[in-house]
Amino acid sequence: MGRVFRCVCWGVFLTVVFARVSVAQRPLSWEEVRQRFEANNPDLRAGQLGIDESKANEITAYLRPNPQASIGVDQIGHNSKGLFSQAVVISSLSYLHERRHKRELRLESAKEATDITVSGQADLERTLLFELRGAFAQTLQAKAILDLAKENLKYYDHFLDLNRERYKAGGMAKIDMQRLDLQRVQYESDLQTAEVNLITAKVQLLLLLNDSTNPEQFDVAGPFDFARTIPPRDAVRQAALDARPDLRAALQAVIKAKTDHQLAVANGSTDPTINVDAAFPGVSLDYGNYTPFLHQYVGVGFSIPLRIFDRNQGEKLRTQIDIDRNQRFTEAAKAQVLSDVDSAHATVNSTILLLQPYKDHYLQESTEVRDSIEFAYEHGAASLIDYLNAQAEYRSVQVNYLNLIGSYLTAASQLNLAVGREVIQ
Repeated sequence: MGRVFRCVCWGVFLTVVFARVSVAQRPLSWEEVRQRFEANNPDLRAGQLGIDESKANEITAYLRPNPQASIGVDQIGHNSKGLFSQAVVISSLSYLHERRHKRELRLESAKEATDITVSGQADLERTLLFELRGAFAQTLQAKAILDLAKENLKYYDHFLDLNRERYKAGGMAKIDMQRLDLQRVQYESDLQTAEVNLITAKVQLLLLLNDSTNPEQFDVAGPFDFARTIPPRDAVRQAALDARPDLRAALQAVIKAKTDHQLAVANGSTDPTINVDAAFPGVSLDYGNYTPFLHQYVGVGFSIPLRIFDRNQGEKLRTQIDIDRNQRFTEAAKAQVLSDVDSAHATVNSTILLLQPYKDHYLQESTEVRDSIEFAYEHGAASLIDYLNAQAEYRSVQVNYLNLIGSYLTAASQLNLAVGREVIQ
């Protein structure tokens, strides 16, 4: 029995351990989050189906015209030999021959439409990646602020415990102890707010990943810091002109408009229809009163539309105007790209200028001031108000620094969005 009992206990223990391991998920890095996003995001997957649809249109564009076949019976009439005694079976086959490379131009236009769709899909991914990176950065920021809130509450609780001992020993007034105890509410509020913000950031991230995981079981990890230098503006500008998919789509639209104009000119030409027909007459049995009728024959004919009035003038003019219109859109897109880059680059630089003094001395200085005032207060050389102010300043500096890091990551993501690829990791 003892051996059985020990086995049961080990089984229960292992079950609990494995259950906890399965519930606790390993924190995901940015690359892992991005891979899940690219595989599972429904908007991206729907966009890929749009590309497949555009490729299917290429098949339709390159199809040849179908030949047309007809068959009929002529010279049906009632006489002494029967209703169909002099009937003739007439059959024909016709085919429209397209000239001026119409089919090839349709295919080229369809392929260029696919290229535009591909660029549109890349632009959609660029925009969604910005949202994903923002949600990822917000999650890291919420985690950092939560850790700071826990640390502040732990530090303040330790300080309260020491002062409770002083109060019990008669070394502190009751009103001062109550004021210290009331101040703890602010740190509890900071902790609860940080926990809610972390859950909210995780929910937004899971939404983009199309993941139904419990937010409490989902976690991410990555560097929550800033780079002191970024690529120069001119290099970033050129990278944006080379990489922005919306600008590429605008350039591709100009190319497609020119192809459509060529197709419109080609559609203004005449396409002949080649026709082959044949007749197979019946045989009369009335040899005494025989009158020759249609004999068997095969004929070939051509029909050509006379493009006197409709020479596709409207479509030729429309496609010519469309070329000019898309060229204007391209100029506007290029100006927008450069504007986005300049604005995002300036924002990142400004944030770095704010972060550098924080990291170089403000953080350390706030810690030193708090510790010095705490030491002075404990030895009677500073008032309670001085200590509370020093603690509030320390908390404000630390939170401001974390918020600035979050602003930097958001600005860096905005610059990546403006360029169309990651220039700041």
